[in-house]
Amino acid sequence: MAHLAAILERKIKAKKAVIAVMGLGYVGLPTALAFVKAGFTVIGIDKDPEKVRKLRSGKGYIPYLADEDIASVKKLKATTDPGLLGRADVIIICVPTPLNKNKAPDISFIISASRDIAKTLKRGQFIILESTTYPGTTEEDVLPILADTGLKVNKDFYLAFSPERLDPGNKKFNISNTPKVVGGLDRRTTELGRLLYSNTSTEVVTVSSARVAEMEKLLENIFRSVNIALANEMAILCRRLKIDIWEVIRAASTKPYGFMPFYPGPGLGGHCIPLDPFYLSWKAKEHDLHTRFIELAGEINSSMPYHVVDIVADTLNKSNKSLKGANVFVLGVAYKKDIDDVRESPALKIIDVLRDKGANVYYNDPYIPTVRTDGGATLRSTKLTRAALRKADCSLIVTDHSCYDLNMIVKNSRSVIDTRNAAKNVKGDRSKIVKL
Repeated sequence: MAHLAAILERKIKAKKAVIAVMGLGYVGLPTALAFVKAGFTVIGIDKDPEKVRKLRSGKGYIPYLADEDIASVKKLKATTDPGLLGRADVIIICVPTPLNKNKAPDISFIISASRDIAKTLKRGQFIILESTTYPGTTEEDVLPILADTGLKVNKDFYLAFSPERLDPGNKKFNISNTPKVVGGLDRRTTELGRLLYSNTSTEVVTVSSARVAEMEKLLENIFRSVNIALANEMAILCRRLKIDIWEVIRAASTKPYGFMPFYPGPGLGGHCIPLDPFYLSWKAKEHDLHTRFIELAGEINSSMPYHVVDIVADTLNKSNKSLKGANVFVLGVAYKKDIDDVRESPALKIIDVLRDKGANVYYNDPYIPTVRTDGGATLRSTKLTRAALRKADCSLIVTDHSCYDLNMIVKNSRSVIDTRNAAKNVKGDRSKIVKL
């Protein structure tokens, strides 16, 4: 073990280790590029041939990664062939971990990636799982597949978990200035992980085990989910009491201790916060424990799209207009501002519910030319014009993209339902604005 680990350590220090990244999405591609920029040769593996084709031609497919940054990278070898995993010294798994239709964890992508690795697993390789998952996955699901090869963990190969910490579109925090957590299956492996990630992150935090690292990631996002749920419930209550929740939060935020602001919204989206709580609550049931607090937060956050539709109906009623047959212009369908990601976006549920109730729905999103809702509807983005706004019985801001001219939107809309407090600085007549 010491001999193989020492060889790998020397390779990492000399930047001679070849790194393979499995899954070139919102996490995998930035991770691959970070190691390339640090001086490593990187093999990027993805099953989508279109992604590979674009990367080979120097083009990107993630808005906040510029084409020139990708074109300048010479040591990224993009491929669809998992057979090349045998050439790598380090393999980083960055594949999706969605939920199935019953809200149970779907780790089939992790299992598939592990099986691909096992086909070419060789002595001295270091495998790191970054995909968010429940505690125990690294040891209980990945390790048995690799161990079936006959090679011994901590002796012939090394295995660790290091949760991804990427916030798509965040202009302040990125891979390099966000601390990286890593936990291996033994102390030596953890140290290898620290050494590796010190090339891409200014700070690496080591923990005692892969299970701790897996749980740490879930705690991060459950913390946000629970606090957002509290903000959402307060927003519903404040609406009943005719109190501006945004003003309440702004005032509470002046306290220099004991309070951290979280904000309400139309629902949760993305690949982490809407999903991760279900991973932990599912695992807890294996141990006869029901995580009631976590599950309640999930219920509140999941109900917000329906609350938004209720506000639309109430707003239309005040104008003697029924929701059935009304024209509703949805502004923004990405799950957060300034990105093209619609995974778990609350806009998809809102559109489906509005359509089910008979509304005529059209949308604009500068990042998403077409969208398919969970209900199977395929819509094309409508150009954001004065005419399109005036046609609508109400405009509904679901995603507050920075490029939106809020003054123009409010001026030309009959009413604006603002789920993000995006129009807080709009000048002139604010009587059209209906807050969450």
